[in-house]
Amino acid sequence: MQPKLVLIEGLPGFGKTTTAQLVHDILIDMNINTQLFLEGNLDHPADYDGVACFGEYEYQELLRDHAEFGDLLRTRLMKHGNYYFLEYRKLINEFGISIPKELMDYIFKYDIYELPLDQNIVRIMEKWEQFAKRSMNGTDTYVFDCCFIQNPVTIGMIKYSAANEVVMSYVKQLAFIVEQLNPLLLYVEQDDLDHSFRKAVKERPAAWSEGFIEYYTNQGFGLNHGYQGLEGTLHVLEARRELEETIFNDLSIAKEKVNNSSYDLDAYKQRLAKILTAHFT
Repeated sequence: MQPKLVLIEGLPGFGKTTTAQLVHDILIDMNINTQLFLEGNLDHPADYDGVACFGEYEYQELLRDHAEFGDLLRTRLMKHGNYYFLEYRKLINEFGISIPKELMDYIFKYDIYELPLDQNIVRIMEKWEQFAKRSMNGTDTYVFDCCFIQNPVTIGMIKYSAANEVVMSYVKQLAFIVEQLNPLLLYVEQDDLDHSFRKAVKERPAAWSEGFIEYYTNQGFGLNHGYQGLEGTLHVLEARRELEETIFNDLSIAKEKVNNSSYDLDAYKQRLAKILTAHFT
C-alpha cells in the first residue's frame, strides 16, 4: 500500500516547511491526491493549535466568571466525552475580538500544549486516533509538518524536562496509531546546527527568535541546566538533536534522512523526488 501519511521532521531552521511544501508538490506531480498541513494550521486533522481543553468544573467556571462572553465562546466550543474544546484562536481570527487579558490568561492556561504532560498525551492520542480512523479508507495522502516528533519532544523534553524514555514512548505510541496508514518519515538534516539556527534567527522576525529563546531557556530542560540566551538555546537544541536521533533510530516505520545543508533547492527537490518515487511506485 502506498503511504497515506508523510511526516516531515527536523530541527528549527533546517528546512522542514520547505521540505513539506516540496513533498506536496512532488506528490501532486505524481498524480497523488495530497493534503498539506504546515505548522500552525488551525484546521490540522491530527493536532491542536490554539485550542484549550476544559473539564466540566473549569468550563463552568469559565462561563460563570465571564458570562458576557458566553454566547461568543460557544460558537467555537465542541464537547467530546467529558471535555470541552475551545478553538480560541479561530474565535479571535474570525471575529476580530479583543479578549480581556484576564479571560485570555484563563483560556491559555488550558491550551492543549500547556496542560500537564500526561493530560496532553491523552488528548493528542485521541486526536491522532480520530485522524487515523477517518483517513484509513480515504484516497488522500497527508503531509504533516513537524507534529509527529517535534511536538512531543517540545512539550516533553523542552517544557517539562521529562525523561527521554517518556518522550520516546510518546512518539512510538503515535507511530503505532498511524501504522495502518503505512507512514513515511522524512527527517531533514543539516551538517552545522549552529550555522543553520543562527541563519534562521537572522532571517526571521525578532519576535520569533525572542519567543523561541525564552521558551527554550526559561522552563524545563533549559532552566534545569542553567542555559540562557542564544548560546544556551543552542545547547538545548544539541540535546534535542541527540534525543531525536535516538527516536528516529528506534522507530520501525519507513523512514529516510535527507540532508539540506547545501540550500540548493533544485538538487534538494531531485533528492526528495527520488525518495518519494521509491516509496510510492
